Amino acid sequence: MIDFLKYRAIYITFSALFFLSFIGAYWYKVATKPDHQAFIYSVEFTGGLEVLYSFSKPVSGEKVKEIFESHAIDGVVVRTFTNSPDVIVRVPLRSINNSIEELAATMRDVLQKEIADVTVEIQRTDAITAGVGETMRWKSMQAIAVGLVFMLLYIALRFWSFAFAAGAVFALFHDVVVILAFFLFFDFEISLNVIGAVLAVLGYSINDTIVIFSRIRENIVRLPGHTLHQIVNMSLNETLRRTLLTSFATTLVVIPLAIFGGEVLRTLSIALLIGFVFGTYSSIYIASPVMMLLYKNK
Repeated sequence: MIDFLKYRAIYITFSALFFLSFIGAYWYKVATKPDHQAFIYSVEFTGGLEVLYSFSKPVSGEKVKEIFESHAIDGVVVRTFTNSPDVIVRVPLRSINNSIEELAATMRDVLQKEIADVTVEIQRTDAITAGVGETMRWKSMQAIAVGLVFMLLYIALRFWSFAFAAGAVFALFHDVVVILAFFLFFDFEISLNVIGAVLAVLGYSINDTIVIFSRIRENIVRLPGHTLHQIVNMSLNETLRRTLLTSFATTLVVIPLAIFGGEVLRTLSIALLIGFVFGTYSSIYIASPVMMLLYKNK
């Protein structure tokens, strides 16, 4: 039998250090970036025009930006991708004087004219006002917060124990921070797809935690002569096979999506992959130790 709780202090310390590094990186980017935005947000949250262009061969982002600036298209933000000829071009609202379709086509024609022997195609076009983008960002944060609160209430009523509820919600909060930290460290773009992935991960992780907590509660009643440490460790071992099989199956689906889904679905699949992996980690190494810390009857 694996002693999962033997090194629980190390796991909690690792997570605490990860949290601190996330906070430090967040404030560092807020202080150093020109727009004082730690995260890179998609056009759904910032407002403006966003066009995904596909080039017949790779083109540097600096060259694309120079071409647009030479044609009086100011404030352009260009994002390129490793091993991909696709380029995302974001234009602020102040540069949009005509319809988005016309501007996207004009920008494509400019690129086609200035870069020789390259075919440029428009893969996706999105546009949204700044006010709507700010509202959507706030609503997204509200959705995650409300989801955590309702899960706290559900677990408290399900197990009739604050310790179980706190352990589960702390693990969910851990999963959200981990996903955001990876997006912050590697400058991945946060979009509505990513917010949807975060909510999906919360549902996946809480399901895994409920299975473990249900077995713990059953063993508390079934094994009155054992300590809480023994019961939790035994329950984790009894549910380990189910946990690993579920995580393996979901990961098998997400990995091909990340590899072959293209740039449009890449951030979604990355968020899911990170969430599934660390959701399993938090269910075992975060939720149960926190529950044990708050549980009254040891």
